Amino acid sequence: MEILNRLRKTYTTRPEEFVLWSTPLELVVGTVLSAQCTDERVNAVTRQLFQQYKTAEDYAQASLADLEKIIYSTGFYKSKARYLKGLGQVMVEKWGGEVPDTVVGLIELPGVAKKTAYLVMAKAYGKQVGVAVDTHVKRVAPRLGLTNQTSPDKISQDLMEIVPQEDWLDINEFLILHGRAVCSPRKPNCGECPLVDLCPSAFTV
Repeated sequence: MEILNRLRKTYTTRPEEFVLWSTPLELVVGTVLSAQCTDERVNAVTRQLFQQYKTAEDYAQASLADLEKIIYSTGFYKSKARYLKGLGQVMVEKWGGEVPDTVVGLIELPGVAKKTAYLVMAKAYGKQVGVAVDTHVKRVAPRLGLTNQTSPDKISQDLMEIVPQEDWLDINEFLILHGRAVCSPRKPNCGECPLVDLCPSAFTV
């Protein structure tokens, strides 16, 4: 896929651009915290959080007040604290304290929707089961003519039809990188875009 090939050549560094994690649990927690928050801020917060909370049991038994204090700067901290405690409880009660390795199991966790489930399945378990669609993918994919849909689920389906399965995680991450760097919401920088000759929306937004 030429679009993805060019994006890979353009954005050559990736890990530090996203939520940092070393276990499936850290990935779930970091992704839940990333809602309406930059990955940079999440990574700053999780440096302390992951030192104090290492297992599902730790989150299940945590004080909401303590969680709220640590994650305050990520925004929506009261809801996110409830999600973290709740997902710990569900993992302990239903999954032996482990992060489930199916989409059905993952979306049973508080704060985890399909987008997060797809990312966890791909990154933590090496199973590409769907294309995660966040705000950047939702904006950039239609601009590039990859879909004419507006709902995340339908955009995901369209991308899964045209992108090889082994590239489903990459199309998500590279569209995010492109959306952050060039294809911004209000005024995309088409003059600096490596996809300008492939983009039906170039210089029209």
